[in-house]
Amino acid sequence: MELRLFAGIWAGIHSDESVGEQQVAKQALEFFSFENPGVTDTKARVKLAKTDFVRAEVQILGPGGGNNLHTHSGNDGFWLVLSGTVRFYGEGPDPVAELGPMQGALVPHGTKYWFEPGSDEQVELLHVAARTNAKEDKRVDFAERFRDSASLNPLSSL
Repeated sequence: MELRLFAGIWAGIHSDESVGEQQVAKQALEFFSFENPGVTDTKARVKLAKTDFVRAEVQILGPGGGNNLHTHSGNDGFWLVLSGTVRFYGEGPDPVAELGPMQGALVPHGTKYWFEPGSDEQVELLHVAARTNAKEDKRVDFAERFRDSASLNPLSSL
């Protein structure tokens, strides 16, 4: 194995050599860039990259954007606010966090959550989802999927 420095990170580069009993598979590096598609009144997604185990996208939320109370059975979600503010909720009616730029949340599989913009300002939210083949990945919704953020919280009438 050869070590090389990429953007300040040391990476092990394998050739076709065997490592113990395993053959190391070569995979191509993927490169991507992000460009905001412009103003949205609800939600837009810009897909960045995807493998068998990881997918990355930027979600752009307008004033009516967000999602509903749901969970994922087989993937963990990493969320990082790039711009704007986002309110994250759990099962209760009150936000569990309000996050601004360069703040984030890790949502383990099986955790019920939803989010909405924290203001009328557009939000750029990096989402990285990691999954395993050991579990089937299904989204389970606990409320109807709406585009109107005021209707996203199934507990809003409490």
